[in-house]
Parts: sequence; C-alpha cells; structure tokens
Amino acid sequence: MIVQIQGELLESSPLAAVIDVNGLGYEVHIPLTTAEKLPAPGANVRLHTLAVYREDGHNLYGFWTRDERDFFRLLVEKVSGIGPRIALNILSKLSVDTLKHAIASGDIVTLTKCPGIGKKTAERLVIELRDKVFPGGVTTVTAGGTPVVAFPNTPEQDAIAALVALGYKLPDADKAVKKASLSLGATASVETLIRASLGN
Repeated sequence: MIVQIQGELLESSPLAAVIDVNGLGYEVHIPLTTAEKLPAPGANVRLHTLAVYREDGHNLYGFWTRDERDFFRLLVEKVSGIGPRIALNILSKLSVDTLKHAIASGDIVTLTKCPGIGKKTAERLVIELRDKVFPGGVTTVTAGGTPVVAFPNTPEQDAIAALVALGYKLPDADKAVKKASLSLGATASVETLIRASLGN
C-alpha cells in the first residue's frame, strides 16, 4: 500500500496535484483543505496517501495530515454509499475536527452542508462512524450552560468546543480556529488559539 508520496510539486489545482518522484509524475487527488496548504510549484512536498483500486480505475488520494487520510479511509471503507468523490467533498468542506464533533454530537445540520450529503446520508455517517471514531464512547459536559461533547481532544478541538460554548456556530468556530492555528503553528495552546480566534 502506498501510504505517502514525496517529491517536487509540478502543478496543482483545487482538487489535484501532480508530484514528480524520480522522474515519474503522479496525479494525486486532494481535498481543498490540502490544496490550500500546498507550496508553489517547484517546491518539495509530502502527502499522506491512500490508493483506491476500483473496476473503473486506480486513483491515488493525498492529504496534508495523517488524520485526514485516515478519516478519508473510514468514509470510503466503512460508510455505505460514500465513494472517494463524496469523501473528498466532505473533507473539502469541513475539517476532521469539525467532522468528529458533528459525528459525536449527532449534528446532522453541519454534516448536510457538505456537497452530496443529504439528511439520510448524514444520519448514516453518525451511526456508522461514531463507534469507530470514538471507540471509548463520548460524554457530554456543560460549559457556560451549553452541552458540549467531550472526548480526547487536540488543542484545536478544545478551542472549537470553547467557541461553540460561547455561542459560535460549529462551522464558524472551526474556520476561526483553523485560521488561528495556521498563523500560530502546531504548538499553540488552547488559550492562545481561543484568543486569536476571537480576534478574527
């Protein structure tokens, strides 16, 4: 199995990148969230990948983080009716953190904002992925009088939950925290992320 690809970025579009590896050009399908982080053509790039083999073709899908790649695999392999194209649409619209929050809390409204996801498919996502994404289960705590789903979190997930408790809509909280995280770096604390997000 091809789990990563590293080489010179030859060209990219919102949903694909071409990477030169020792003279071979690989076309890699990517979500918008990965396309936004790609360097300029000519730079070296590494993506976490999943090869999908179907009767109608063989495609390579690439992601900026291992979490995105693993979540894509879950969508494609564990949810009936979700193929690679719809899975890319989902990851292009919402971050993995937002998707996990939505699945944990059964937030159908947020999930149906993804292209190609109707109410029934969103319900199926929650039912079929909740135990796989959170094998230990989820609990609900109250923050500022608002129920918030609690599970083992990254600083970004904690910051998103805090903004939701303050009244932000989940997609808006995710967008603000993602922007703050990109500018502050991976080592930013929860408090720093929240302050920066409130300033956006």
